[in-house]
Amino acid sequence: MCMETTTRGFLFEEGHKFHITCLTHDVARMADHAQQPAAEDFETDDGASSIGDSSATDSLASLRSSILDYRRENGRTYHSMSDGNITHHLWILTWDDNIAISPKKDGAKRVLDVGTGTGIWALDYGKPVFGVDLSPIQPEFVPPNCSFEVDDVEKEWTWKEPFDFIFIRCMIGSFASWPDMIAKAYENLEPGGYIEIQDNMFPLLCQDGTMKADFAPLEWTNLLIEGTEKMGCSITVAASFKRMLEEAGFVDVEEKKKIWPFNPWPKDPKLRELGFWSLESAMSGLEGISLGLFTRVLGWTSEETRVFCAHVRNEQRKIGVHAYYDVYGVWGRKPEKTDEDEETAATATAPPPAPAPAPAPASAPATAPSPAPAPAGNES
Repeated sequence: MCMETTTRGFLFEEGHKFHITCLTHDVARMADHAQQPAAEDFETDDGASSIGDSSATDSLASLRSSILDYRRENGRTYHSMSDGNITHHLWILTWDDNIAISPKKDGAKRVLDVGTGTGIWALDYGKPVFGVDLSPIQPEFVPPNCSFEVDDVEKEWTWKEPFDFIFIRCMIGSFASWPDMIAKAYENLEPGGYIEIQDNMFPLLCQDGTMKADFAPLEWTNLLIEGTEKMGCSITVAASFKRMLEEAGFVDVEEKKKIWPFNPWPKDPKLRELGFWSLESAMSGLEGISLGLFTRVLGWTSEETRVFCAHVRNEQRKIGVHAYYDVYGVWGRKPEKTDEDEETAATATAPPPAPAPAPAPASAPATAPSPAPAPAGNES
């Protein structure tokens, strides 16, 4: 789960395993076509803004009925609702209008988008992309470069050809084992191929003391952490992605760290814009991600959860609280055969260590000199 799954994440159950999965908003197709919330909609004091809940237009594709198997609970349909692509726009803004930040942000020939959601990233990438997700929420009619599959990536990967770029965004809380997922990606990359992971870090942070311990959105993020830890799917792993890639064998591993302001409290124009979209993202998905997790993992009732979400939603509008999330972009390269060959050759051609000098043979002990005769005494 991440901020993208707070907008597009819905908890569902498969057998006895829980997942937080990614669905997105259908508001912005491309960054420059999205309509930004107006600054005048926010008060400048500590009161709530006048922005209400946005109602995104649902646009479910009409696919084969055999795979339209959705789970209804608490009056909501889980893992089926397309709430838009607001968070996709937020990520594009975060990386200065870049759809990816690794060396494979363009030029890849065979790409896998893990947790593709509505497929917005795959559609925007513009290269041959295989998008995989657990539910068929992608558009039915797509350009020739895109192919979407319904599958569980925690199971065995069955693609016959390797990829040269694997992209994973906003999937914290979705996997029982990130090291296992990264190992699968490593195995399915061609030598020299790249993996890129983008996600945010929980909980909510603040550096200037304006966020108090009883601030409802902070309590909400702490409850998310508690619930996902009980599920065995941590949402506090983003800061560990760099280490995980290195341990999996990737080289040239790099990390970029940014922040998402909780709402448009910053004075910096770029951060303020990110705050607008971060708020819209969180507001839109708040109840969707909370209901399943709180009722089936934390033991809350649906009514308790909805009342709490309303309280969180009101507090989210307070621009006097200078809170933010850390967000990470991490990438690494699978070593090419030449890299491995050079390392092997260097080991093979290295001169053997010089043998230790043989110990000198033990010498015979020197013969002790005969004692000198005692001097003769005076005879009387």
